Amino acid sequence: MSSVVVGVDDSEASLRAVEWAAAEAERRGRPLEIVHAFIWPLLKAPLGPAPGAPPEGGLRHAAERVVATALDRARAVAPGIEVTTDMPEGDPLNALLRRSHQAGLLVVGSRGLGEVGGLLLSSVGARLGVVAHCPVVVVREPATPRGPVVAGIAGHGESEALLPFAFAHAARTGNDLVLAHVGPDGSADPSPTGLPEETLTKWQELFPSVTTVQKSLTGHPGKALMHAASAASLLVVGSHHRRELSALVHGSVSQAVLHHATCPVAIVQVHR
Repeated sequence: MSSVVVGVDDSEASLRAVEWAAAEAERRGRPLEIVHAFIWPLLKAPLGPAPGAPPEGGLRHAAERVVATALDRARAVAPGIEVTTDMPEGDPLNALLRRSHQAGLLVVGSRGLGEVGGLLLSSVGARLGVVAHCPVVVVREPATPRGPVVAGIAGHGESEALLPFAFAHAARTGNDLVLAHVGPDGSADPSPTGLPEETLTKWQELFPSVTTVQKSLTGHPGKALMHAASAASLLVVGSHHRRELSALVHGSVSQAVLHHATCPVAIVQVHR
């Protein structure tokens, strides 16, 4: 059974990610795994309390408290789900990347670029969005469960990847789905109706409870999507793997919204 995996550190942002992940695991009927990468043994740092310090001090006990706090937060949100914890030795990116081979979803928190340490934490989510083998959700601000799910779509290939995830999430949460079409250069989608009618009909038949709205956006793709998702419960964007490795430095739509959107952002891999 594919689990929802959430990576945690000692930040409030990661606890918000735990809450979102626990609720999503409950909606999916899947177990939740809480992962806290414990890198200090690899750096040969002393793990126990310093001489004369309280016995509950030290890096290992601090890491165990991070996991315990996350576990309490998850059980408070979804007391009925199965929750496991792990504290693997290694850096967060590689620890979560390994789990992406079996996970149904990876969830991480991000402090955002405006706070100390935010660039490092954001880069973990950004890198995972490019190289992970499953969708990744990055939670930065306190999330609201109500509000439309907004899927940013640029072209037919992207819709094929994003629609299964976006429709399923909208159905699980009981929210409307907004299909926001924008050209890669900021131009409006050349098709005035967005998706081909047969494609939209297929997904509406599969998810009849989901109310669907199509919008054609203009302007800078990242800014247009963030504006469209200002009241959203989730923004879904595509990642193009190798093409976006350089985008971690030079910028892309998914990277722009990842660092600045106020709602959680789901990054779905687009294979072309």
